[in-house]
Amino acid sequence: MSDRTTNKYICIRCPRGCEIITTLDGWQIDKIEGNVCKLGLDYVKEEVNDPRRVVTSTVKVINGKHSLVPVWTTAGIPKDKIFDLMEMLREIKIEAPVDINTLVINNIFDLNIDVVTSGKVAKLV
Repeated sequence: MSDRTTNKYICIRCPRGCEIITTLDGWQIDKIEGNVCKLGLDYVKEEVNDPRRVVTSTVKVINGKHSLVPVWTTAGIPKDKIFDLMEMLREIKIEAPVDINTLVINNIFDLNIDVVTSGKVAKLV
């Protein structure tokens, strides 16, 4: 008896948003239908084998005009690491002034992915 399942994905790699139907036999991709381009094929393979997400959040700022600054990962991290990263970010405090692309965490989880700021916060005068 086979462990065949069918899943539906909406590709987010381009504005077209193809609806892609994937048939899996266990953890192996058996069939992919509905993608218009190779990006859809790559997207589904990644979603099945190694789903990743870019994480956006905030970290606390000390002595700044604002108490938080937005941050993001420079690439997608494995989905199972997202909650661990959020716990780490909750504990971080950086001193104002803060510029865009200030390094917050270098090489998170040894993935060669950084967490950097995506906003500015001026120092309190």
